Amino acid sequence: MTAILTEDLIFEILSVVEEIPEGNVASYGQIARLIGRDKNARLVGKVLSISEYYGTYPCHRVVNHSGRLAPHFHRQKELLLGENIPFKDDTNIRIK
Repeated sequence: MTAILTEDLIFEILSVVEEIPEGNVASYGQIARLIGRDKNARLVGKVLSISEYYGTYPCHRVVNHSGRLAPHFHRQKELLLGENIPFKDDTNIRIK
């Protein structure tokens, strides 16, 4: 299945992100699997990088599979600490 970025796909990804409860995180890959696009974790990251054009979503709750924060999302750590997400070092959350 090819990953063509459409408005429908963008809102499908963002609707999953919107459902991540406060104090929890998900990975790009988990979100991709939830929308039936197992191999499109990078596409999820791309959509999250432009999410501000579509509204306000808790994109700070999405990390990579090993818990690393998004490199250019400077407020992500602050937001996650505010939700009591534990960190193992400066750029990685502790995966449960």
